[in-house]
Amino acid sequence: MLFRLLSLSGLASLAFAGEAPKLDSGNTSWMMMATALVMFMSPAGLALFYAGMTRAKNTLNTYMMVFSAYALATVVWVFWGYSLTFGDDIAGIIGNLKHIFLNGISYNNLESSGYPSYVFIAFQGTFAAITVAIASGSIIERTKFSTWLLFVILWVTFVYAPVAHMVWGGGFLYNDGALDFAGGTVVHMNGGLAGLIAALMIGKRKGFPKTQMMPSSVILTALGAAILWFGWFGFNAGSEFAADNIAGSAFLMTNFAAAAAAMTWIILDYIKFGKPTLLGAATGAVAGLVAITPAAGFVNVVGALIIGIGGSVTAFFGVTVLKKIFKYDDSLDAFGVHFIAGLWGAIATGFFALKDLAWAGSPLHDKGDRLGQIWVQVESVLVTIVFVAIMTAIVLKVASLLTGGARVDEESEIIGLDSTEHGEKGFHL
Repeated sequence: MLFRLLSLSGLASLAFAGEAPKLDSGNTSWMMMATALVMFMSPAGLALFYAGMTRAKNTLNTYMMVFSAYALATVVWVFWGYSLTFGDDIAGIIGNLKHIFLNGISYNNLESSGYPSYVFIAFQGTFAAITVAIASGSIIERTKFSTWLLFVILWVTFVYAPVAHMVWGGGFLYNDGALDFAGGTVVHMNGGLAGLIAALMIGKRKGFPKTQMMPSSVILTALGAAILWFGWFGFNAGSEFAADNIAGSAFLMTNFAAAAAAMTWIILDYIKFGKPTLLGAATGAVAGLVAITPAAGFVNVVGALIIGIGGSVTAFFGVTVLKKIFKYDDSLDAFGVHFIAGLWGAIATGFFALKDLAWAGSPLHDKGDRLGQIWVQVESVLVTIVFVAIMTAIVLKVASLLTGGARVDEESEIIGLDSTEHGEKGFHL
């Protein structure tokens, strides 16, 4: 694990004096492709997945929130987000500003597996962008676009960067041995919980839950899910940072877990509603992808199967039961799918991770201390919940105050945000 995490921060060459990495064209090609795949997930996959579930009068606004999040978060990432995440550790919580505006990093710098540091920076930036975009799914159809833009800047800076540093960048959860192969806590729990906190603070949509709010196009949502599934191979297998056997294993486990989860949701639809739905199948696939993300490079097919099925079952419970009990308006179920399935996956990683597949091995796994590993996974979950909930509330409050309130007026909400916020329409029916 030490070698791997040193490579993440671009310091591996310092750990082994005289063994400077050499450019590896195979690893470089794979990491550039993986970066492109993850990029495609956000302004194409997630945007379509969300837009199709939105009412027709808000589809363009929903797409625009995801699209703009990718662009703006990428700018923030290069300016200072990367440094706050992978800079020198401060109190185990955040990195310093040593690499602000990528200071001190050249196109000639290589990571330990022989691909350029610039590619690593670009790859990690796509994770920051999709994480904040996930949160938008909880607050669509009622949020000012200006507030959203400011929220993206503040949230990537003060919420995403610290969480990613704590788990991946040399913070205290990393030092405790937490396993998160590609972003169970860092991405999915983080973005899903942020969405719920924002939804609770902004309030429910007008008419919720009595007014029926039909998706504009389930076909668009299914297409978005398919693009997400495709891009997730870069998301998970790319997180090995090399074109090797572990990447190949993560590739297969990602596909297998998603397929098992999609079929599980279809069965659950049959049991509860008597009919299978395309929306359910698409949602199940995404839930399985979320659940396997923290474990993709650590488990075998048995672990992937259980995690995939569990991701679908827990997300189904979150969407159909928890939401009705607590009556929160998580518009597109970002909390129910990403947080709940991510929570399951993060803890299940402790149960099913194998020593010979582990990410150079958590120290706890190397010692055979599985109970210790499970506890560290629980610790990482609890820290993520507390930190993200508090900081998201603060960030949204600040963004709201600076933009005159986060919620659009009632007339705009009735007309639809496509017209009132952007002067365009997603559909001309």
